[in-house]
Amino acid sequence: MGRGIGGPASGLTVEVPGAEVRGVEVPGVEVPGVEVAAGAGAADRRPRRRPRRWGRRVVRWGVTAVPLAVLPFILLVRGGVFAYQQWGLGAWSSLAVSAAATALLLAFYAWVASRRLGAGKRLRKFMTRVAALAAAAFVLYSLVVIAGGNVKSEEVRAEYLGLHPLLRMAVSVFVLVDADAVITDAARTPEFYARAGLPANESSLHFRQADGFVHALDLRTINRPEWRNFAAALAFRAMGFHTLRHVGTADHLHVSLRRPD
Repeated sequence: MGRGIGGPASGLTVEVPGAEVRGVEVPGVEVPGVEVAAGAGAADRRPRRRPRRWGRRVVRWGVTAVPLAVLPFILLVRGGVFAYQQWGLGAWSSLAVSAAATALLLAFYAWVASRRLGAGKRLRKFMTRVAALAAAAFVLYSLVVIAGGNVKSEEVRAEYLGLHPLLRMAVSVFVLVDADAVITDAARTPEFYARAGLPANESSLHFRQADGFVHALDLRTINRPEWRNFAAALAFRAMGFHTLRHVGTADHLHVSLRRPD
């Protein structure tokens, strides 16, 4: 018959098979189809929201983690250069100041991380000490070791210890990012310029300076993409050094540490 039969006072509706009823609400009666539809819609929305939430979390972690990871290296090298050039501290004093500040920063990182993980007091102390010792170990390693693949020859490798300590630290930090970087020259003598047929520049920072250290080195640029050469120059400038692209004896990137004014 296709119609519902029910009295208006009773509030009841009798469905006749085959009839189609739309827009009719019965108080106190739940329509299963409506509930299922709502649940299905919510279930459809959940998988869409989860990837978005995870994506936002990854971006937030990246934005936070990258600066936190880079900051200790900036403090170690740039802080030392600042202490050397602006405060007039000596080579070792400036490095000691920046190394101590870096060790304290890493210890603070470890302390915060241990608290987040719910570690006990003893474990927090242990983690902070390990972080500070890790900073000291990196400094000591950088001062005395340079990989054979990062120098042009054994002669240049022998000259590494004659470089200013802050230059050595900068090279070690840069090699962490660019493992293919190669030092082609460090210390030079007037005889070097004579052999190359060039006038000896007595103000060259490749000569041993009054503090006993060489203040310049050359990095290979040949057979390297230009974007990497540009990135190398930018990185050393960010660390507080002076850079200049030279084409004298051969194309190379000249990196130097200027003396205090």
